[in-house]
Amino acid sequence: MTDENRLQEIFRRLLAAFGPQHWWPGETRWEIMLGAILTQNTAWTNVEQAIGNLKRAQALPLAAVRALPDAVLARHIRPSGYFNQKVKKIRALLRWLDGEHGGSLARAARVPTERLRAELLGIWGIGPETADSMLLYAFNRPVFVVDAYTRRILPRCGLFPAAWEYAQVQAYCVAHAPAGVPCYNEFHALLVMLGKQFCKPRPRCAGCPLQTRCATGQKRKCP
Repeated sequence: MTDENRLQEIFRRLLAAFGPQHWWPGETRWEIMLGAILTQNTAWTNVEQAIGNLKRAQALPLAAVRALPDAVLARHIRPSGYFNQKVKKIRALLRWLDGEHGGSLARAARVPTERLRAELLGIWGIGPETADSMLLYAFNRPVFVVDAYTRRILPRCGLFPAAWEYAQVQAYCVAHAPAGVPCYNEFHALLVMLGKQFCKPRPRCAGCPLQTRCATGQKRKCP
């Protein structure tokens, strides 16, 4: 089986097992970008609490976040962890938006993908995974997001070495996965679901939809 067929089979099996995931769970482009920062180094359930705090305070819209004092913003997003650092990252994102695009996300959305990605990566506190999450989910660009689950699951399936860097994994997935924004969106979400339910740091292979196609599962090295 070719690499392309293997990766596409993984996608089909996960979709059949879990169904559509309807990601990203955000109502606006700004909420998605904010969530991409808040989810760094924490579980999404904690991000939901932080977003909920902002919504209850009517402080979620871009203009409202811009107007909040740092201490108040930190208090709202505290459930997401590392809240003081995340306040700085949010401020850096706003400085980029104001300085490069006149404060307009609609204007930023007209920038070509490669240039927009380079701009996002130039913002303090935003790395490849966060930038690509923003590109895929907030700007609907065909960018494959590589996260810890991707780098755990696919090497266990024998597709590439676990030591590969972000760019190597991304290039491999772009070359072999089903292409386009909807598929990249769904594939990332499905890998997250598999990682949460089965492919944990200590894998739980029993019942995993990929067990018969996974090198780790076939070797029965997991409980």
